[in-house]
Amino acid sequence: TWPASVAGPRASVWAPGTGLPKSRVSGHTGTSFCKQMPRVFSQTGQHARSASADLTLKIGSWMPVEVAGCTAATRPTDQHLLTHPGPSAHRKGRKSLGSKMTSREPKTSLKNAYPSAKRLLPKVEREAEAEDYCTPGAFELERLFWKGSPQYTHVNEVWPQLYIGDEATALDRYGLQKAGFTHVLNAAHGRWNVDTGPDYYSDMAIEYHGVEADDLPTFDLSVFFYPAAAFIDAALSHDHSKILVHCVMGRSRSATLVLAYLMIHKNMTLVDAIQQVAKNRCVLPNRGFLKQLRELDMQLVQQRRQAKHSDNIEKAGEKEL
Repeated sequence: TWPASVAGPRASVWAPGTGLPKSRVSGHTGTSFCKQMPRVFSQTGQHARSASADLTLKIGSWMPVEVAGCTAATRPTDQHLLTHPGPSAHRKGRKSLGSKMTSREPKTSLKNAYPSAKRLLPKVEREAEAEDYCTPGAFELERLFWKGSPQYTHVNEVWPQLYIGDEATALDRYGLQKAGFTHVLNAAHGRWNVDTGPDYYSDMAIEYHGVEADDLPTFDLSVFFYPAAAFIDAALSHDHSKILVHCVMGRSRSATLVLAYLMIHKNMTLVDAIQQVAKNRCVLPNRGFLKQLRELDMQLVQQRRQAKHSDNIEKAGEKEL
């Protein structure tokens, strides 16, 4: 057993000969503490003395020692790093980590969020990542929509000046005018869906484009990918334009067309596009639309690789000349 003057719940063991500051062990330094150890075991004979030396060696092997240039470790404010934390310290650590995870950080501007993230990767790594990219399956894509999506609201900005909304947003003429929307893409155009049309906005400075689509896995929405993407791209070519892409709920049809736009005109992969949209709005295209987006993704990836291969051949030919 350890004497009361040596042991204690707050005891700190220091490597002998380190010159570290005084420990909290009853006024003893680490060196004096280790010197007392043989006396503690001397009552039990030679075996105890050998055990003491062995224990001293083991303690010295794992306890921190001062390294040249690492004087910061000897500051009083860092002494807690050299003591073994108890259960309460672990609980405090878990609590502080949880508070960090739940704390709200300031949001990055939508205009700079995606490009800045891509610029962090060196060019070689970005090219290697593009070469290794493979379109995920439908289940893996659905999981991307479940990660960190905000709560459902009527309308959200998912890309600079590009919004996804629902039927209530599209029918609110006063709200659209007040918010400054200049373009509306209705992905649920038709009498039995969101029955608006150009006449509904005729007395407003709003340009309308309708896509008569049903939110069914068997519906072929891919035939509207390029026309809808062209309309969105033309709308966003003006600095002061704002476009609303909507359907009934603003989750499936409208989200699918926005994803197609980001893939076609912003050179995003399907994974990049989903991450960009899902972090700003709660969306989930049906399985049939996801399958069509996967096919579009594979086509675009193949086209980009072929274009890059052609460029490399052309550059190699120029070098030879």
